[in-house]
Amino acid sequence: PALAKQNPRVLIYCKTAVYNHSPNAVGIVAIQKLGTENKFDVDTSTDASKINSENLKKYKAVIFLSTTGDILNDEQQEAFKKYIEAGGGFMGIHAATDCEYDWPWYGNLVGAYFGGHPAQQVATLNIVDSQNPSTKHLPNPWQRKDEWYTFKWMAEGLHELITIDEKSYDLGKIAPMGHHPMAWYHEYDGGRSFYTELGHTEESFADPLYLEHILAGIKYAMGMKQ
Repeated sequence: PALAKQNPRVLIYCKTAVYNHSPNAVGIVAIQKLGTENKFDVDTSTDASKINSENLKKYKAVIFLSTTGDILNDEQQEAFKKYIEAGGGFMGIHAATDCEYDWPWYGNLVGAYFGGHPAQQVATLNIVDSQNPSTKHLPNPWQRKDEWYTFKWMAEGLHELITIDEKSYDLGKIAPMGHHPMAWYHEYDGGRSFYTELGHTEESFADPLYLEHILAGIKYAMGMKQ
């Protein structure tokens, strides 16, 4: 008999070296459910040794789910870089911009480095590309509560999807960015990268609008047709 076609796999990597995001547990379950519903398998790990060339061959994409701090050593960084160069996919969620500050290649891959955030509150998001599968279902403007990052550095050449209206929430002592992107994607160094800042709160992972947003990002990272 013909072998059953295996589902493509993704790896959720959620190691935290500094701040531990409690919603990660809820996020993992939500992404596993998306996998079941959309015919891809989901592995999860906080173990950096899983980021090696042999293991990464199994995965269409690696999802950094609110990773923080220094989470990969030199050898693991090299393995991940080679994975992307060989056409692998990357999806960054929320604190994926709050890690690996000393590794500029990663900064360029994810697209930005975290600068700060005020208290969680409701803000207004503007959809700047409403044709993308990750945004076409969203209201525009989109009001929601989350933890809103500013970025101290951003890469060039990102295809922006969502921006935030800084006048719609209280930045507190955080310096405004003016033009303030919150979700984007780009091709980078042979692979694909999608990032969304949204997703600090547990409620995000029960919100159908948000789940459809990240599902499309995961599919982009995997190179799946949408």
